[in-house]
Amino acid sequence: MTSGLWELVLKGIWVTVQLLVFSAALAAVVSFVVGIARTHRLWIVRFLAGFYTEVFRGTSALIMIFWVFFVLPPAFGWQLVPMWAGTLALGLTYGAYGSEIVRGALNSVDPAQREGGIALSFTPWQRLRLILLPQAVPEMIPPFSNLLIELLKGTALVSVMGMGDLAFSGNLVRLALQESAEIYTYILLIYFVIAFLLTRVMRGLEKKLKAGLGRVPEGGGKLPAPRPETTAVGAEAAGGR
Repeated sequence: MTSGLWELVLKGIWVTVQLLVFSAALAAVVSFVVGIARTHRLWIVRFLAGFYTEVFRGTSALIMIFWVFFVLPPAFGWQLVPMWAGTLALGLTYGAYGSEIVRGALNSVDPAQREGGIALSFTPWQRLRLILLPQAVPEMIPPFSNLLIELLKGTALVSVMGMGDLAFSGNLVRLALQESAEIYTYILLIYFVIAFLLTRVMRGLEKKLKAGLGRVPEGGGKLPAPRPETTAVGAEAAGGR
């Protein structure tokens, strides 16, 4: 390939990385807000959160992109740029999947831990922040890692808007060179490298979080040396005396 075509591919990689970062940030916020809402004690909150999850989980991300970019603008008189339209559609869709990860991880915490917080007169927010989330978040990392890889692959859907992501740029290069096998082999390898790097980062984060809780990370590793200071729960209890 010529340097000009490689430059086109590099621009596509940069657009894909930006879209991945923005979409993942929005999906993370949606995942935690909706996932926590699904464990709320009020049924109306659980119902609304469950309704959101079912709607966005049960619809196609590709069709959602069409709606955000082509259908809604004429109805409301505004127009999103492709980057933000793709971020909104992907973040809301994959956030619905992530909310189930958060809900499942919170429900997997030993009920005795929650009861301990009640016995210490913690508020629901304190129980969530000091007891449930610190134990649930490390368990969320492996499924979140899979979801992040799925989101990376989902970014290729924005090419239907004419957005110059990696898939769109690869197709332009293919049309210019008429070499489908060579170009799409490069594109496959680039997606694989990005996914591999994401997997390693998420695995490192999982090991760090589990080591912080005194758990042996999967695949080996050493427990950290015992620390004399109290846990967050103990510190909170001591501070309230």
